[in-house]
Amino acid sequence: MNKRDFIKNLSLAALGSPLYLNSISSWASEIKNVPMTTLAKTDEFWLKVRQDYRLKPDYINLESGYYNIIPNPTLDRMIEHAKMVNYEGSYYMRTVQWENKNRMAQKLGDLVGCSGENVIITRNATESLNMVIKGFPWEKGDEAVFAKQDYGAMKIMFDQVSERYGMVNKVISVPNHPKSDEEIVAIYANAITSKTKLLMVCHMVNITGHILPIKKICQMAHKKGVQVMVDGAHCVGHFEFNIEDLECDYYGSSLHKWLAVPLGTGMLYVNNDHIKTLWPIFAEHNREPNDILRLNHIGTHPVHHDLSIESAIDYYNMLGGARKEARLRYLQEYWTSQVRNHPNIVVNTPVDSHRACGIANVGVKTMKPAVLAKRLLDDYNIFTVAIDYDNVKGCRISPNVFTLTTELDVFVNALKEMA
Repeated sequence: MNKRDFIKNLSLAALGSPLYLNSISSWASEIKNVPMTTLAKTDEFWLKVRQDYRLKPDYINLESGYYNIIPNPTLDRMIEHAKMVNYEGSYYMRTVQWENKNRMAQKLGDLVGCSGENVIITRNATESLNMVIKGFPWEKGDEAVFAKQDYGAMKIMFDQVSERYGMVNKVISVPNHPKSDEEIVAIYANAITSKTKLLMVCHMVNITGHILPIKKICQMAHKKGVQVMVDGAHCVGHFEFNIEDLECDYYGSSLHKWLAVPLGTGMLYVNNDHIKTLWPIFAEHNREPNDILRLNHIGTHPVHHDLSIESAIDYYNMLGGARKEARLRYLQEYWTSQVRNHPNIVVNTPVDSHRACGIANVGVKTMKPAVLAKRLLDDYNIFTVAIDYDNVKGCRISPNVFTLTTELDVFVNALKEMA
């Protein structure tokens, strides 16, 4: 089915109504035979998806990386969960709270391709990864390797454990435009010594959207006896992958980003071999050494957000992970392809499709990132975020499933005018 036929077959009433009000079966039947590439380019369909979001009309939102606005169905369910917990009060907290949280962990495991017994629900990727960094059994003289482009909160924690335990941090730099996977792997490999115990590697570099060859890095590191912790803050719900296929030791993510779960939800995966060796940040009651729940005592917290994980996964599955990934990658390549060859514009994200998805970073050579972000908002009503690192100077652009190509056209024109 081509795009013209597809649009013709979708009724105007269906296009104008929110996605969640239509039954999943009837909606799926409308698009099941539509090629992925066709659907990714069809704004008429994504306009239908857009109806599930309440968007502020004051600006074009191209900053979904910090926090994804959650769709109305998930928001409605979160409110229902909050009312239920408030209605039951301490009874809920003392009876089924943990049972439900474990059930959410199982659902997350099914989504990301691992056992729920290797997953705990945290509050964000920072908590997940800091739990590993701080809980790792460091000894004086041990070494860790991470990149300049990694997230600041984790780098700060590495500095803290260095001061506390006398371990050594070695910092490498990831190129924006690698020639091959092997170039990336070699950068990490060359930093490893006999004292190296842990690598921190971004699955997707948060400031550029660069997707790194995680499995190849993990295989290299393991041959040298080094563990790998993966920062996947932007990956769950963004593009499809399988954690066990990556062969990593630890994986942390923020669910309030691309899976669009309410704020205060994250996850941590720990390989079976390492559950017993991590020190919990908060002490837990006596549990078996290999029980991952020994790491998950965080005190009283908004449990209705945990329950909303199921609702967000249901919405994600209804939309289709592969469809969402294809759309996000299409949107990124739609705008970046129009400015990559401009003499005064720099795209800090690889051009190869498999090295990026929805996020990209762009700069104007004659303009500081902060000035670029301010002008985009003040002069063009486009909201984004400035990034000013060693080799990344520009604005991170992160459209979402509710973003239309007409909005990206406004952005592209703005970039060209300023450049």
